[in-house]
Amino acid sequence: MRKLFGTDGIRGVANVYPMTIEIAMQVGRAIAFLVKNKPRRHRIVIGKDTRLSCYMLEQAMAAGICSMGVDVLQVGPLPTPGISFITTSMRADAGVVISASHNPFQDNGIKIFSKDGFKLPDETELDIEDLIFSQKMAALRPVAAEVGKAMRIDDARGRYVVFLKNTIPRQMAFDGIHIVLDCANGATYGVAPHVFRELGAKVTVIAAEPDGKNINHECGALHPEVMATKVKEVGANIGLALDGDGDRLIVADEHGTIVDGDHIMTICAEEMMRKRQLKKKTLVTTVMSNMGLEVAMQRLGVKLERTAVGDRYVVECMRKNGYSFGGEQSGHLIFLDHMTTGDGILAALQLLAIMIKRNKPLSELALGMESYPQVLQNVRTVTKIAVENIPGFSEARTKMEAKLGAEGRILVRPSGTEPVIRVMIEGQDMAEITAMAEELCDLVRKVDRG
Repeated sequence: MRKLFGTDGIRGVANVYPMTIEIAMQVGRAIAFLVKNKPRRHRIVIGKDTRLSCYMLEQAMAAGICSMGVDVLQVGPLPTPGISFITTSMRADAGVVISASHNPFQDNGIKIFSKDGFKLPDETELDIEDLIFSQKMAALRPVAAEVGKAMRIDDARGRYVVFLKNTIPRQMAFDGIHIVLDCANGATYGVAPHVFRELGAKVTVIAAEPDGKNINHECGALHPEVMATKVKEVGANIGLALDGDGDRLIVADEHGTIVDGDHIMTICAEEMMRKRQLKKKTLVTTVMSNMGLEVAMQRLGVKLERTAVGDRYVVECMRKNGYSFGGEQSGHLIFLDHMTTGDGILAALQLLAIMIKRNKPLSELALGMESYPQVLQNVRTVTKIAVENIPGFSEARTKMEAKLGAEGRILVRPSGTEPVIRVMIEGQDMAEITAMAEELCDLVRKVDRG
């Protein structure tokens, strides 16, 4: 039974359990304990997004790591994939991200990468929990010269910028392309504008003035309509909306029409098939992706493999089976030949490269997939609810699934990052599936109110 970790690390309201400095310090001690496996100095990278609470959690984490005799490399605000990159580039023993991704500023989280740049598997997260709650580390306190030290890596952003630019052909430039770039007032604000400008694009930047409290606030990948409106206003070729920690991407075409992760995956999978880079002709996605993606992949001769929700599960499936590309409808896109985790900037570069190579606007490329009508509703709950125990819920769902038949589906799941029940329904009639979703959500609300 998990006590701290969810589907994407530890997450919660900052300064409220489990996102307290005490837990952060203990997690730091546990990670340091696990990586100390050789008689040498060990190093752990710590990065963060732009939340006000990152300062206290970062220092608590660093203190815990140093108290176990491991050194800390602090890189400051940097996208989550950038921290994965720095961890492997500097041959560090682990990497830690202080971020709650797309959540509002009052939340925060802890995500951990192993030395190979991949997120920790479930078993290792459970080992960390065991070390914390069993008090096994209580007596382990290095002294004198054996304690760790912390140091800053001032050129981390520059290293990451160079890496990103090298993921597209060296001779390719973005001259003549006008981009609207929404940095969500998050960790990409000091990286993304430089990447696209250095490649020759004209960049109109929005939401790149973080103040500690405005991360993800009415901007970024969760609110792409802001970026889309700006595209139409300035006549840009494309709009790019990143989230607070830079691991997801939602775009808008030249008309301001929003293009989600499913459509981006279709465009990229088709290009990778052309170039014979889509290993085993397979795309990996989650149960949340639209049925229209399955139809598009069938047309391309691509096998679609689904996983549980969460980019870490997409990556695990890719690694286990030798696949090269996967992602989520929400905009996590993993190009495993380049990066070990979702990277919004890298994904944008790959998409722009396809537009240039094929000399087509995004609106035309996006026609490769037609979305089925889909509705997603969230019910915020006070208590933890098992939907299968809600009176009448299973019966209502069974009737709805029978009515939808093969032309639709229903997915109900608790969020792994916040107290929310998510209800997703696809079908042929938007009015019908919206009414179905409302009915199921009302059943949840009645139980939650008691």
